[in-house]
Amino acid sequence: MTALLTIQNLHAYYGKSHVLHGVDLHIGEGEIVSLLGRNGVGRSTMLKAIMGLVDASGSIYYRGEELLGLKAFQIAHKGIGYVPENRDIFPTLTVEQNLILGQKKGQPSRWQLADMYQMFPGLKSRQHVAAGVLSGGEQQMLTLCRTLMGDPDLIMIDEPTEGLAPKIIDLVAEYLLALKNRGIAILLVEQKLAIALEISQRVYVMGHGRIVFQGSPQELGANSLIRREWLEV
Repeated sequence: MTALLTIQNLHAYYGKSHVLHGVDLHIGEGEIVSLLGRNGVGRSTMLKAIMGLVDASGSIYYRGEELLGLKAFQIAHKGIGYVPENRDIFPTLTVEQNLILGQKKGQPSRWQLADMYQMFPGLKSRQHVAAGVLSGGEQQMLTLCRTLMGDPDLIMIDEPTEGLAPKIIDLVAEYLLALKNRGIAILLVEQKLAIALEISQRVYVMGHGRIVFQGSPQELGANSLIRREWLEV
């Protein structure tokens, strides 16, 4: 599989706090990879390091080009989308205005407003409603769609199912698979082991800022020691 993103010996810091310790990770074209682990082990920091939002050292290659040292907007223009855990919608703007803000000016995109409304009909019915009044699930869909409007080849999604009802969680899983079928790679930070095992081609498990396991969902499912030590509460 052709490597889309390759991370080598990544260290990340918040001031003097050393959070990531020599992380290696790669994602192939059109692949769904899940990054698992308990809260506080560095999973969200990994995404922020890739986006240039925290101090980092090592190497982050996207299509063979080094990203370290670039600004977040420059990294986004390379084709990486980022859906943060807090969703970061513009609450006073309408659903449609939020979506339009995700477009890259002057560049053709595989995704148009009609595509977003087809994928998420609930957004179309509320396109002129202020985004701040949407439910948590609707806001999650809106943030994902706004990221898609920037036409990324890789989307990094931080805890998309957090706080959502079970039916909405199943819907999110379906849409992530649909994105993969359209050629978009996904790096998924997720707490719920079941959804990660269901949709991922490969999984990584983090503990104390390091990768402690990598392999297929089947290999993780069969490894009770790793699950018990690093994933189960």
